[in-house]
Amino acid sequence: MKNQFVIIGVLALCLSTAQLFSQEKKSKEKREDLEEVVLSATKFNLKKENTGKVIYKITQKDIQTNAGKSVIQLLNNVPGVEIRGVNSNPGEPRNTYIRGGRSRQVLILIDGVPVSDPTGIEQSYDLRLLSLNQIESIEVLKGASSTLYGTGAGTGVINIILKKASKNDISGSYEFSMGTNTTSENRNSALNDKNQNVAISGTLEKLQYNAYFNLTGTDGFSSAKSNTDIPFEEDSYVSKNGFLKLGYKVNKQFRLDAFINYDEFDYSFDAGAFNDSDINQGSQEQIRIGIRPQLKYKKGELFLNASINSLDRSFDSFNSFSGGINTFIYKGSSVNLDLANKYEFTKYFQLITGLNYQKHENETISDFGNIDPDLANFNVFDPYVSAVYSTDFGLSLNAGGRLNMHSNYGNNFVYDTSLAFGILKNENVNLKLISSYSSAFIAPSLYQLFSDFGNVDLNPETNTTFEFGFESWIGDKLQVNTVYFNRVEVDKVIFQNLSTPPFGVYTNALEDINVSGIEADITYSFTKNVKTNIGYTHIDKSDDVDYIPKSKLTASIEANLTKNSAISALFRNVGERSLFDAFGSFGTAGQDVILPSYSVLDINANYKVLDGKVLFFGSVTNLFNEDYQETIGFNTRGRNYKLGIRVRF
Repeated sequence: MKNQFVIIGVLALCLSTAQLFSQEKKSKEKREDLEEVVLSATKFNLKKENTGKVIYKITQKDIQTNAGKSVIQLLNNVPGVEIRGVNSNPGEPRNTYIRGGRSRQVLILIDGVPVSDPTGIEQSYDLRLLSLNQIESIEVLKGASSTLYGTGAGTGVINIILKKASKNDISGSYEFSMGTNTTSENRNSALNDKNQNVAISGTLEKLQYNAYFNLTGTDGFSSAKSNTDIPFEEDSYVSKNGFLKLGYKVNKQFRLDAFINYDEFDYSFDAGAFNDSDINQGSQEQIRIGIRPQLKYKKGELFLNASINSLDRSFDSFNSFSGGINTFIYKGSSVNLDLANKYEFTKYFQLITGLNYQKHENETISDFGNIDPDLANFNVFDPYVSAVYSTDFGLSLNAGGRLNMHSNYGNNFVYDTSLAFGILKNENVNLKLISSYSSAFIAPSLYQLFSDFGNVDLNPETNTTFEFGFESWIGDKLQVNTVYFNRVEVDKVIFQNLSTPPFGVYTNALEDINVSGIEADITYSFTKNVKTNIGYTHIDKSDDVDYIPKSKLTASIEANLTKNSAISALFRNVGERSLFDAFGSFGTAGQDVILPSYSVLDINANYKVLDGKVLFFGSVTNLFNEDYQETIGFNTRGRNYKLGIRVRF
């Protein structure tokens, strides 16, 4: 509690200093938040004021202000989003929760293309594979969104939009950073966190190209936390990522884009909570390729997203019972075809129609049993439609439906309705009411269906979400957004422990799960160069609450003290979380273990020279070296420092 008061005091001091050094501009800034264009609401450009869905956008300015951070660090500050493991050892998996849901209920898109791991238990995508330096913006679409995006879009969609090619013949950037990587208890100044990336892009007449390569390596502390005086060995993580995108503009109406993406990482990991291992090793290799032909015609637009994803991963794990090493090999592939068309009947009414085909398969080779890809596969074929109607007096309506035809569990229909109404729009106040009622489905993963613990009789998870709130501007300085949401989850896929082999099986929960909450987001601009933001989320969930915080508060201040410099401070308070301890591993069997709340303060700064061609950046994370646990039995990062440079040419 003492640290929280100190943190709030530091934020207040930063605010006072920023006000002293910043100059108020005489001309008012144009309010653009409700006017900005978003893609996620309809798959095509749409003014944000015409959607009744909650869409949080991380802009290029936000990304520039937070140079040196990772994608998951930025997403972790979005109201309603919690990334479990964001401050754990880099080799540990991350889990993305939106509004109290699980990773399998969140769909990740890269330039509109769904990405996933067909070999994983939850089939979710690893956000560690992306660098902020290749990203133009990120849109987080909240709520059930299966009508447009199909399976997995149960609590939200994260659409990552990559940078476009430069208009010059050639231009690019090189970024290098180094930092410490320690826990709050084991302090050392070794530079164990290193990253470098290079990007090259340009336009040669009708051809556009965009290439990117990233190399990251970390070391410095053990994944598992030692509960004795004997320190555990350090666990390392090394990743390589390459991306190439080519675009050819045939004429004003037609263009063709193609991409290839390669990811590889190697890591060491421990044997579990409070349990070290110097043997366990893992690796993963993933290749994604795709094309996107796009046609614009007089009253509409048509595109096809076609992609193939191939993934190989393996790991060796020490078996404490046999004293030997178990080897696990996973091979998976996914095919995605999404044909979408927008037709504008009038300037007020547009219709989006589409067809989506997906195929997933998985092959597993392990000492505990194999999964045959001829058995472990499924495909889906989904026609969908969505209509958008807007008026001159501020009313916008959106409604649609999707029929999911799954090779394993048959047909499932989902729908989406939303309303936006701008009840005030003048010089002093801009107030928009939003409301939506939508349904979603999450197909069981290949692992949940076909592994030794699988169940081919599983039903898909379904849910319905209702939300109501408002987005507003008051004057040129204050923005206030608030939304209430309620979600009912049916046929939740859970893992049920058994007393006989295989000692566990996936099944559907017998009771529905209710989730409700409030998200609030307040931004105040003291001047053109100084703004502060407060975000708050409160969640009530009837079951399946492991590691989900009931409340979360973020508070930040950003200031451009001079034309070429920027500084920001971010305070984050994560409330108590619980873990049901079924076997008494950490306390009393059958009771919850409570993880106390924690607070951290991060500082970021950058400075430009040579007309912005060179950027120096630095950060201090967990300034007060708070000792806390994100996951029971595993370490988290303490106070750490990072310095870096980015050069544009």
